[in-house]
Amino acid sequence: MSCVKISARASEKVKAIKWSPQCTCPLFNSPRKIEPIQQWHPKPSLFFMDTSEAPAPGEFGSLTEQYKTLNPMQQVPAVEIDGITLSQSLAVIQYIDETRPGPRLLPADPKKRAQVRMISDLIASGIQPLQNLYVIQKMGAEKMQWAQHFIDRGFQALEPILKETSGTYCVDDEISMADICLVPQVYNAERFKVDLEKYPTIKRLNQTLREIEAFRVSHPSCQPDTPEELRG
Repeated sequence: MSCVKISARASEKVKAIKWSPQCTCPLFNSPRKIEPIQQWHPKPSLFFMDTSEAPAPGEFGSLTEQYKTLNPMQQVPAVEIDGITLSQSLAVIQYIDETRPGPRLLPADPKKRAQVRMISDLIASGIQPLQNLYVIQKMGAEKMQWAQHFIDRGFQALEPILKETSGTYCVDDEISMADICLVPQVYNAERFKVDLEKYPTIKRLNQTLREIEAFRVSHPSCQPDTPEELRG
């Protein structure tokens, strides 16, 4: 794991983020994971990245106790922003969405906003925790079957929902928090050899999003300390 810094505006005090290339938390699994917001935002200076002080790959272990003071669960992300410390990806996304100007990651329409939250929660709470790195490490030789089972179980629920809600993206034709959740979860599905042909809507949306430069460069497989076997 590594740490980077982020500022909501180039002129603001830089804030700390902890991240990991193998984590499928929807927003901060890499120092660039916020760039899907920046990519289509009309004000490119809204988000500013500084990775100049990021530790070399593998250094994060020495910071365990320090990081625990930021997030007692010792999970990523942990973000220091506007004088507060936030953990949990969806809380971070929603805070940024509610406190910064520009196109919304949560639609103004109550029905669409509820759909975005439903999809995001399904992924972040219903799928991801059952096949994240901490759990998988406990499974030994059965980790592949375990991960496939719970990703398939989640995708069987997610596919018909997205078939109903999606347009170009997860909910109609605007990028939302749901899209930021989907891409890293599909990455994990591919990592554990889940057959995506069974989920044509999920596959289509992921392919569309991966064509966007910000999603492409922020992909978990493309980060500085991603292990070689996970690159692609």
